[in-house]
Amino acid sequence: MKVTSEFRKMLETQKLLALPGVYDGITARLSEQAGFKSVYMTGAGTSASMGYPDFGLLTMTEMVDRAATIARSVKIPLIADADTGYGNELNVTRTVREFERAGAAGIHIEDQVSPKRCGHLDGKEIVSREEYFAKIRAAVSARGDRDFVIIARTDARSVAGFDEAVLRANEALKCGADVAFLEAAQSLEEVVAVPKLVDGPCLLNIVRGGKTPDVDLNHVEDMGYRIAILPGLLLSAAVDAFEQTLQSLLATKAPPSSAATPPVHERFRKFGSDEWSELRTKFLKPEPSPADVREKAGSIAG
Repeated sequence: MKVTSEFRKMLETQKLLALPGVYDGITARLSEQAGFKSVYMTGAGTSASMGYPDFGLLTMTEMVDRAATIARSVKIPLIADADTGYGNELNVTRTVREFERAGAAGIHIEDQVSPKRCGHLDGKEIVSREEYFAKIRAAVSARGDRDFVIIARTDARSVAGFDEAVLRANEALKCGADVAFLEAAQSLEEVVAVPKLVDGPCLLNIVRGGKTPDVDLNHVEDMGYRIAILPGLLLSAAVDAFEQTLQSLLATKAPPSSAATPPVHERFRKFGSDEWSELRTKFLKPEPSPADVREKAGSIAG
């Protein structure tokens, strides 16, 4: 089954889809091996992995290239952050087509001005309703694969208020978006209200230290959300672990002990070393042709 069809099939169930935020082949593979059924390419994590803050500094090409890396690293569906669509309706059209070619199962596009910034930072600006809805219509029309999922994100809550955000979410669904993503709800009451006020599937962004209050996934599912993304889950864990390890080395001059660490080859197995090792010798001897097999069988029978 295509990853687009697989994700859409999952979306049609009533179960919450929890997507950890990934930003490279390591985080994607580990998420798949942990048992997650789909992953989310975080723009913040991707930006950080390239040495930048989440200020809309990466280009469409850079984001698509990273999506392609993640998509080929796993067999499960990938939903990707496509920021503002990188321009007007023409740019949005190309953005959708490029993410499709890269192997993503869907993307989300937002209504911030460009360059955007992380949805949980202050000082955001949004485009007009007309410009936003035109982008969503362009994204929907640009799909070559009708199962490719278009998620309409609105950052209007912190700029124009909760009611405006709900209005934009509903209108984006009317424009053909498959899922509504109301970013940065600012209270538990607002989080609960979104699926009740928005006439279609909703996505919740769970950001550690963000504007939206912490909530567990069981509660999120009970509220009626269909997707929950956790973009900072692995990035935060990695940064914490990296800093602790580096500070420990500076302080003690002692690298971490190998005693409790799996052998190097076990680490490589997480990233497909068994498959590649098999290829080292597979082609040294040519496989017998069908004629050779028949001839050998005939000689045995004779």
